[in-house]
Amino acid sequence: MIRKALPEELDAVERLYNELHDAKEAGIIPVIWKRDVYPSRETARKALDRDDLFVMEADGRIIGSAIINKIQDEIYTSAPWRHDVPDDQVCVLHTLMISPSEFGKGYAREFLDFYEQYAREHGCPELRIDTNDMNLPAQAMYAKHGYEKICVLPAGVFNGITGIHLVLLEKYLES
Repeated sequence: MIRKALPEELDAVERLYNELHDAKEAGIIPVIWKRDVYPSRETARKALDRDDLFVMEADGRIIGSAIINKIQDEIYTSAPWRHDVPDDQVCVLHTLMISPSEFGKGYAREFLDFYEQYAREHGCPELRIDTNDMNLPAQAMYAKHGYEKICVLPAGVFNGITGIHLVLLEKYLES
């Protein structure tokens, strides 16, 4: 089940972030996220305050989270998007994460399906996602789900982390 996060689930989301940071530090996953920088408890708290933090629950526990909104980072303005739509018709998926203990079970794909349905219900035919250029598994998953790689841009400092090259992807939902 995927739904908006509740305030009392902030600790659970922070635990997910820490699991991801542990996996990154162990060399299991190729993300550029940095412990205590991004994502952090503050990342989740701000999203909770904006009412755009979503969680995935299975067997009574939070196993995934993401932020879904219409907020496009400034670097998005430099991208040669293939679909020119008004900003209020663009839905963006940020910080998608599934507990490393749940990898390979289709949960990320399920979150993408939810994201697309959510976008449709909110009048957003244009979907955008970014990931770092080293995260080849995420890029492959997005491509398999119909997201098209638009470009790779040097981001300088992105979410408090330096030296990032962002892969920008999009998908247009036909009506």
